[in-house]
Amino acid sequence: MRRADFSFELPPELIAQVPLPERSASRLLACDGATGALVDLAFRELPSLLVPGDLLVFNDTRVLPARVRGRKRTGGAVEILLERVLDDRRILAQARASKGFRPGTEVMLPGGAVAVATGRAGDLFEFELDRDPAGYFESAGEMPLPPYIERSPEAGDRERYQTVYAKEPGAVAAPTAGLHFDAPLLAALAGHGVHTAHLTLHVGAGTFQPVRADDPREHRLHAERARVPPGVVEAVEAARSRGRRVVAVGTTVVRSLESAAAGGPLAAFEGETDMFIYPGFRFRVVDAMITNFHLPESSLLMLVSAFAGREHILSAYRHAVARRYRFFSYGDAMFLTPTPDALALRGAA
Repeated sequence: MRRADFSFELPPELIAQVPLPERSASRLLACDGATGALVDLAFRELPSLLVPGDLLVFNDTRVLPARVRGRKRTGGAVEILLERVLDDRRILAQARASKGFRPGTEVMLPGGAVAVATGRAGDLFEFELDRDPAGYFESAGEMPLPPYIERSPEAGDRERYQTVYAKEPGAVAAPTAGLHFDAPLLAALAGHGVHTAHLTLHVGAGTFQPVRADDPREHRLHAERARVPPGVVEAVEAARSRGRRVVAVGTTVVRSLESAAAGGPLAAFEGETDMFIYPGFRFRVVDAMITNFHLPESSLLMLVSAFAGREHILSAYRHAVARRYRFFSYGDAMFLTPTPDALALRGAA
């Protein structure tokens, strides 16, 4: 397995720069992992792919306005992208400056705030602020749009780069598969007899970290905080007892559920996960998934390839390009079912 095995050609104009006016007006490409068969749908047709009793699992993390720009006392420009809040003063962040940071470097931020560099953790920097970080970023930060969206954030992004069910603040990137759901679609799913449950994974900026190693198995993900509450475990067990599917809304839900089942049967989980899923992985919990289109050679493309088959996924991407689907965070979505061998350990202790 090589990184180049997950490459595809994407015309730049297919990278969605703005969201559609209506969330559920996105397109949905259904891909059968067993056969590779493809069906073009509208996202609001999702209920037609589900049966009463199926369980949709959502990630209810809420995106923080995580990007601020400031200056060192020497005048050099600085950009800070929050990775996580550590406590009532300290943060871990990606940061850029022309001459880097030394311990003790002070950064003057909007609103009169001051951040002092105190150390490093790998390629992330630790800063101490002179005020509560969560409240400060909420008031002074801008939405951290992905690097492939080539425009500045606008007022509307505060609402649209956020799921309608977002609840738990802490993410610095949206769980984008959930951006397609709106109140009418959720009501239609409930009316169809589809069950729902919510877990939390606070998506970090590392979600955009490229896979640099030629052998993807040498790549390491940034750890992210996740919580799979007991209610989700009970909902999954109930779906199993009905003979129905567990459908993950997004790769963050996939990684959360599979992390919570890594030691055996699914159990409540709270902690950090750096689970990297690539072909050869056997899924214990997830029976189907909804996901957006992902970057070439990315860890997320490898995850969906592990589930639905690399050749099927790349064929589906070629189909999507030919039919002018919109790609990445503000783009369209896929509904994936697994290859037969992806579930080989289903039911194992």
